[in-house]
Amino acid sequence: MKIGELAAQYILELGPLYDGNEAKTLFNMAAEKVLAISSGKLIMQKDLDISFIDLQKLLSILNDLQIGKPIQHILAEAHFYGLVFNVNENVLIPRPETEELVDWIISVCHKQFSADSSALPEKLSILDIGTGSGCIPITLKKHLPNAAVSTLDISAEAIAVAKQNASQIGTEINFIEADILTFTSEEKFDVIVSNPPYIRDLEKADMHHNVLMHEPHLALFVSDQNPLLFYSAIADFAKTNLKPKGQLYFEINEYLGKETIEMLTDKGFVNIELRQDMQVKDRMVRAEIR
Repeated sequence: MKIGELAAQYILELGPLYDGNEAKTLFNMAAEKVLAISSGKLIMQKDLDISFIDLQKLLSILNDLQIGKPIQHILAEAHFYGLVFNVNENVLIPRPETEELVDWIISVCHKQFSADSSALPEKLSILDIGTGSGCIPITLKKHLPNAAVSTLDISAEAIAVAKQNASQIGTEINFIEADILTFTSEEKFDVIVSNPPYIRDLEKADMHHNVLMHEPHLALFVSDQNPLLFYSAIADFAKTNLKPKGQLYFEINEYLGKETIEMLTDKGFVNIELRQDMQVKDRMVRAEIR
């Protein structure tokens, strides 16, 4: 079978789950991994014959995609901010909007401390809450190498994945296994960041079934009655554990921007800024402690 023929088969057989562009992207990701050909060159090699072994691998990936398994879980990797992270069913797949949040933090830290990341002071300390794959703390450490970065998660399985990623990418991270709803610490931080669970139960009906079936609900969902549960707890922790003028960053539910800002205001945070992501959705909040 030729590359172009298999690409057409992907688009046809994934039609019930994905539109044509999505199916083409999934084929490109699978082919890049299996055939070691960049997506830009695939179209020029559409008449290239696929070996029997590689064809079996690509057909196996197609079968997994047809039952809704995410391509990142099939390939056991996800790309984030120019880095490659191992992922599995115990961690959320890193998403583009989280890249925007990380970029915001890096930009502010560079402006606040130095235009040269290598000149950032050793005293800069960062805490990420909700480790997952480790994409946030590891990327921050990679781009702010002199910062002391810690990360916390209730899931031992998630921490195991993140530790593997930290080792593979070559970053030194302090891992903490704990529940932020009960966690206390004497340590003070310049920056606290979190992408906590924020999807309400009522929003499940609007979600792609492959997310519902294959990603950890512990990291996704909160009750309709208390959707800011984790945000409020993290804000309380930040009030005690941020240094003066320290910064708190959240990725948020696009429908709860106003409520999140009101909560932070009520708790005494200042210089609160709400940002939209590239899809023009309210997605990120930055606040400072007095």
